[in-house]
Amino acid sequence: MKRSFVFLLALLGACRPPATAPAPAPKAVQATQPTPPRLDAPGSIQVAPAIEEDPELKAFIAPRTAEVRALAELPLVEAPQGLFRGRSGEEHLLGYWICDAVRTRAALLAGTDVAFAIANRGGIRANLKPGMLKVGDIFEVMPFENEVILVDLTGAELIQVLREGLQSRGGEPISGVKVTVAGTPDQGILSVTWADGRPIDPKATVRVATSDYLYGSGDSMPTLRKGRNPFTTGLTIRQVLLDACKGLKERQQPLLPPPGGRYVFSAPIQDAIAKRQPLRISEGL
Repeated sequence: MKRSFVFLLALLGACRPPATAPAPAPKAVQATQPTPPRLDAPGSIQVAPAIEEDPELKAFIAPRTAEVRALAELPLVEAPQGLFRGRSGEEHLLGYWICDAVRTRAALLAGTDVAFAIANRGGIRANLKPGMLKVGDIFEVMPFENEVILVDLTGAELIQVLREGLQSRGGEPISGVKVTVAGTPDQGILSVTWADGRPIDPKATVRVATSDYLYGSGDSMPTLRKGRNPFTTGLTIRQVLLDACKGLKERQQPLLPPPGGRYVFSAPIQDAIAKRQPLRISEGL
């Protein structure tokens, strides 16, 4: 397992010395000291030999590094099949699980129905391999501090968000709806229903769960930024996933892949997505 986040957390902790530690006095600059080279100057800069480790800093970092490493190794839940992101055009089962977990938790936090959730492929940074999952695995999947946020969209805007996601990345991970794209890459025909097959009222207002990052940036889905009445939960997506795993463990249940089939593509559309070819998709219900 990668340990980049362990090093980062340990380093961040080490950057703030204890309150009792006195600040080192600045050293006087000798008149004969050579002027350091400018980083933007042309030519090469000679790299000096490795600087010796500061024993006090090393002693300060060591226990914190050990603490974070121990936390990363804590077992969460068994995932016998693992959960994977899928390549272009394949089922993003890991993303589906994340969206399901976010949607469920957001509804509890807000005390209202949350009809839809969406994530972005780029924010999901690793797979969950089969076996016992550990805390560090979830940090690898979701290393960012993105928070769960709720916004209001109309049914028509929700469908437009899905259309934008299809045209930019072949479809983002979702929860709560079923998306069908028929036709060809040049003339794709989009059809969206709720997961149970009910039609989506384009004029109705629906509550949508996503991340503060997606809401703020759009990330190739600019219609998301039209979301109204934002409700920031203060809960990171990573914490939602950690809590979901802990809940499964308490119920003595394994983490299994969620239902797939959330995107259904015609053969030409599927082939175009696999080859990362552009799509032109008309709006529709």
